[in-house]
Amino acid sequence: MADDSGLKSSFELAMERLRKKDTDEGVTTRPMTDEQKAAIAEVRSIYDARIAEQDILQQSAMKHLAGADPAEGEEVSRRFRRERKRLASERDTKIEALRSKT
Repeated sequence: MADDSGLKSSFELAMERLRKKDTDEGVTTRPMTDEQKAAIAEVRSIYDARIAEQDILQQSAMKHLAGADPAEGEEVSRRFRRERKRLASERDTKIEALRSKT
């Protein structure tokens, strides 16, 4: 049986310091509701599907460009990377909004 007076890992010590710092600064944590968890899971699912769709579209576009101008292929890749980044950013923004909802 473990007791609280035993040695603690560096992780446990760091977490205690962070909790104390949060308490001193007045930061409070509250668990997410089941509705928030479900909404976040739905947002992730939707955006993961959109990102997967972009991957498929990029693979298809690259196949059609096989043997074409390498600069054109790079431009297509750049556009798809930008779209993936936009989708990931949009997803993260929505998830953060759901987490901070009261």
